[in-house]
Amino acid sequence: MRALLARRPGEAVAPLRRVLERAWADGRPERLLRAAAAALLLGDVHAARAAGARALAAARNAECAASEARALEYLAYGELRAGRHAQARGHAEEGVRAALAAGQRNTAANHHAMLALAASIEGDTAAVSGYAAAALRTARRHGLAQAATLAEWAIARADLARGRPLDAADRLGPLVGPGPRRGHFAVWMLAVPCFVEAAVLAGQPEDAREVVADLAQWAAFGADPHAPAQLARCRALLAADDAEADDLYLRAVALHDDAGGDFERARTELLYGKWLRRRRRLREARARLGAALVGFERCGAGAWADQTRGELRANGAASATDRSGGLARLTPQQLRIARHVAEGATNREVAQRLAVSTRTVDYHLRNVFAALGVRSRVELARLVDQESR
Repeated sequence: MRALLARRPGEAVAPLRRVLERAWADGRPERLLRAAAAALLLGDVHAARAAGARALAAARNAECAASEARALEYLAYGELRAGRHAQARGHAEEGVRAALAAGQRNTAANHHAMLALAASIEGDTAAVSGYAAAALRTARRHGLAQAATLAEWAIARADLARGRPLDAADRLGPLVGPGPRRGHFAVWMLAVPCFVEAAVLAGQPEDAREVVADLAQWAAFGADPHAPAQLARCRALLAADDAEADDLYLRAVALHDDAGGDFERARTELLYGKWLRRRRRLREARARLGAALVGFERCGAGAWADQTRGELRANGAASATDRSGGLARLTPQQLRIARHVAEGATNREVAQRLAVSTRTVDYHLRNVFAALGVRSRVELARLVDQESR
């Protein structure tokens, strides 16, 4: 950890690997939790998820609620790093309940931050705001740099999804730039690709160039499987020459094939499609935007999918997947609430299941009724049942 703080990542590899090796032989929850942390710092997402799962099993066998909440935290974070935000959300929702039951407010804040990140992929602005606010309240009171960084990143990514790059750039700039407001050392680099995209789209490319060198060092360390593709994408956004930009976008797409994950690849395809459309290469743009839309829909990234449909319409190709009726109108959070209510849960029960306030459920449910044109919970249950068949 000291080597990472001193920005000498090469010196951190050997001791972090020894942490992993010793934990596997030991098997105690606290050792396995350290192993999960070490694996995440090394970019070994598979090992992090395996260590988190073993730590969770060990904590439950020992009936240790505190270790259970922390194990769910590492599992959620590992799934997010693997690009599996739906699984991350499930772990984080369970983790909030376990943390609050154990009196661990700081761990609950980390789970709320991860829920905000998952919601920022899905495009549920209200959920992002609620979860991020919950994380930041505790983070600012207790000096939790990691939870604060993740929550701010989630808000900025939601702004970017809604086509507000200037807001995103303003929020992320202090987190990724040098100075006392830089985010937590283990996670601030994850927000750099978002900042570069936001700064370029906001017409501030010079601000973005300063951090690309940091991203290149991070990608070379190998701590994040998505970083090489994101680095190529960032360089494409900043390229002055069209031929160079074209090559870099193609390289980024190829690197996504190695890293996996629908969301990051779809973001690259979207940016590439936008770039092609603005150069009147409409057939190529349509193909890239179509691939982006498939990726966003596959991982439930609603706002990003809407942004892509707008680009397709501007390109002259109405998407066959545009849908105007039924449950497809709902945001991911609204859909989850609608399904819980259709199963007979009260608003308070839904709030407990999703680790949100009853007021948030009330707000979303009113919007569900308005969007679907139903007037009662019975009508909602009937509609959900019909569309689930």
